[in-house]
Amino acid sequence: MSQRDSGYERKERDLYETPEWVTMALAPHLPTTDCVVWEPAAGGGKMVRALSKIGFDVAASDIETGRDFLAQPAPKPFRAVITNPPYELATEFIQRALGLVPCNGFVAMLLRTDFDHAKTRANLFANSPVFSKKVVLTKRIKWFEDSKGQPSFNHAWFIWNFEHEGAPTLAYAP
Repeated sequence: MSQRDSGYERKERDLYETPEWVTMALAPHLPTTDCVVWEPAAGGGKMVRALSKIGFDVAASDIETGRDFLAQPAPKPFRAVITNPPYELATEFIQRALGLVPCNGFVAMLLRTDFDHAKTRANLFANSPVFSKKVVLTKRIKWFEDSKGQPSFNHAWFIWNFEHEGAPTLAYAP
């Protein structure tokens, strides 16, 4: 079964700005908001502004402004990575983030809800001791204010926490 076509051309470099409510839905599920977070696919800054409202000190970067997350160091020391990665590079973003965060850090990525289903990504989910939580959004994301149709994909936040112990949990967010 294939994914449904939205009828829109894909945005260059998958620049889909995350609505504020999506980031706010993540907040109650994070281990802390008292740290520096790197948002490495910041685009126009919607998620950066939402993370700042939550209480994070945010280091933002984006490939459009010359900082490629997959190839360059962080703009400043950080404890966590929170982002909506480009869909085609999501696995690489997760792997890079997990390799960069400190031993007391965490990673949160906004992905399609079935992203964890692939056998080839079991090392990131089922076989990962730091994968801690999946937060399913119960409302679909409307990426464009002027879109005429209804959103067709379900999304979730996936969280890896290096201080996590035990099995991962499942939660739902409005």
